Amino acid sequence: MSFGSHPRKTNKKNLPLESLMPQVPRSNYLQFQEEKQRLQLKKFLLHRMFLVARITANIEKKDIADYYEQLFQSILKRHLGEAVTGLLLIYPTSILHILESSSGTLYQILLDYLSHKKDDMEFFIQGMKIIVMSHNIPTRLFMQWHVSVIKAPVMYLDDVTQTQSLQEVMTEFLIQTHKLALHLFKTVKVSPKGPGDSLHQAAPELLLPEQIIKYLCNSAELMDPEGFINMYNKPIHVILDSEVVWPAPSRF
Repeated sequence: MSFGSHPRKTNKKNLPLESLMPQVPRSNYLQFQEEKQRLQLKKFLLHRMFLVARITANIEKKDIADYYEQLFQSILKRHLGEAVTGLLLIYPTSILHILESSSGTLYQILLDYLSHKKDDMEFFIQGMKIIVMSHNIPTRLFMQWHVSVIKAPVMYLDDVTQTQSLQEVMTEFLIQTHKLALHLFKTVKVSPKGPGDSLHQAAPELLLPEQIIKYLCNSAELMDPEGFINMYNKPIHVILDSEVVWPAPSRF
C-alpha cells in the first residue's frame, strides 16, 4: 500500500517577522543631504560670509586682488573644499567682502588674516568684522569672484549711522548687499572682467555708503575673526556645574 506524497505547507507563523514585511528601501537625513549636494554638483555644503574691514590709504586694487587670489589657490591646493566665489568692493579706506565657499575654506581665509595681523603690524587689511555667516545656502549668488573699485563717491543727504541703531544699520546693510548680489547675478555674465569698476554708474542706488562700512568696522558688538575662530574651535560638549561638584550628587 502506497501513500501519495503531498507538498508540505509552510507555517507562516514560524517565519521571521522580517521576511513577512515588505522590503522598502530606507535612507536617513544625511544620505538625503548628500544626494542633494551630488545633484547640485557640490562636494561640500556651501556657506556665505559677509566681511567688512579697513584698508590702508592709497592701497592698490591689484595688491588686494593678488593677495586673495593667491590665498584661494593656496587653500584649494592644501585643503579639500569648494571654489571661492563672491564680490570684493574696495572703497577709499575700507572694503566690503562677500565670500561663498565651504566652511573649511572660509575658516582658512580667516586664519590667514589672523596670521598676518599677528606677524605683520602694517598689513593693509585691519579691523575686520564678520557681519553674518549664512550656512548651507541652496545656491550661489556669484558664479565667480569679482573685484570692483568704488571710484566715484556716492552722495547721501545724511549719515544714517548717527540716527539708527546697530540692528537697523545691519538690516539696511544686508538688504542692500543682497539687492546688489541679485543685480549682478542677473546682469553680469561669466567673464574674467566681471562687473569692473563701473558699479557706481551701473547701479549707484545699490551701493552702500562708506560710512556704513566704517560704522560696522568700529562696532564692538560684532564678532572679529579671532572671536569667531575661538568659537569655531570650542568643543560642543559643555560641562555642567553638577558634573564638577564634590561629592557627586546621588540620585534616588
